[in-house]
Amino acid sequence: EIITKAHNEGKDIARVHSGDPSIYGAIAEQIERLKNLDIPFEIVPGVPAFAAAAAAFGQELTIPKISQTLILTRTSMKSTDMPEDEDLALLGASKATLIIHLSVRNSLAIQRKLIPLYGEDCPVVIAYRIGWADQKIIRTDLQSLRDEIRAHKLTRTVLIFVGKSLDPKIIEESALYDKDHSHILRFKKRTPQGQS
Repeated sequence: EIITKAHNEGKDIARVHSGDPSIYGAIAEQIERLKNLDIPFEIVPGVPAFAAAAAAFGQELTIPKISQTLILTRTSMKSTDMPEDEDLALLGASKATLIIHLSVRNSLAIQRKLIPLYGEDCPVVIAYRIGWADQKIIRTDLQSLRDEIRAHKLTRTVLIFVGKSLDPKIIEESALYDKDHSHILRFKKRTPQGQS
């Protein structure tokens, strides 16, 4: 009603989401309602919470030879059930870096499903209230995930990152910086004919 009234009065309306509205933003329902009301709209992308968190803990998420795949997911609790073929154990079988949204109260289930796949010592980053003045970055391992969440009394607004690529001691350079790798800005050196 508020949006319809403002639209009819010729006002600009903004519906602000945290993070990027396309990721767990529940915008499908809003889009449908606006279309039904014949109210034009524009979706402006934001900075996804996982990208803001990676910047906050100062680390690349894709490390050559370790993990080149990110999976954004969540677990089922009180919200909509997850599709059967998107169970956390199935996703974890890939050993990709997992970024688990909306699941801080499901840490025990996360441990049960992922420890057999990633191991107890797999690096974990818990990112709390990213972008806010009281944001916290907690580095731990999969075995200690639940204990850390309880120790810091975290109950919402948390992302849980799981994967070998989160170890800050791992340094694997990409081919981009290999002197023998040619690309658009660095051509392969040619050896003069007759020399080897």
